[in-house]
Amino acid sequence: MEAEVVEAEIVLPTHLNFKRVQMYEKYPKGQARGRHWKHLKQIIQAENYQNYPPDEPNYVNIESPPPMHPCKRICDITGFEAPYFDPRTKLRYANAEVFKVIRSLPNDYVQRYLALRNAAVVLK
Repeated sequence: MEAEVVEAEIVLPTHLNFKRVQMYEKYPKGQARGRHWKHLKQIIQAENYQNYPPDEPNYVNIESPPPMHPCKRICDITGFEAPYFDPRTKLRYANAEVFKVIRSLPNDYVQRYLALRNAAVVLK
C-alpha cells in the first residue's frame, strides 16, 4: 500500500516560550526603552536655577555647608584607609608593611609626602 500524503497547514504561535524576546519585538520603533537619563546641562536648563537664592546649594554652585562627619584618614603611601599614624614622620599608614616602608624613607621623601597632603612641617 502506498502511504497517503496529506497536506495540512501548520499553525505556529507568534512567540515561542523557549525563544528569547528580541529588542525590536519588545520595543517597536519610536517607543521608549525604559528609563531616560538626563545630562547635567538638561537638568540645569529644566530647573531654572537663576531664580534660586545664591546661598542655597544646588548643581550650579559648589558652595555648601561643611560636612557634619569628619573626613576619612587616607594612607599617604597606598591610598587605603589609614587607622594608624607614625608620630616620628607624621605620615599615616594602613598596615605594618607600609610602616616599614615609611621608616625606611629618607627625610626628603617624607617631606614630599607631607607636602602632597598640605601638612608639610620641618622634621628634625
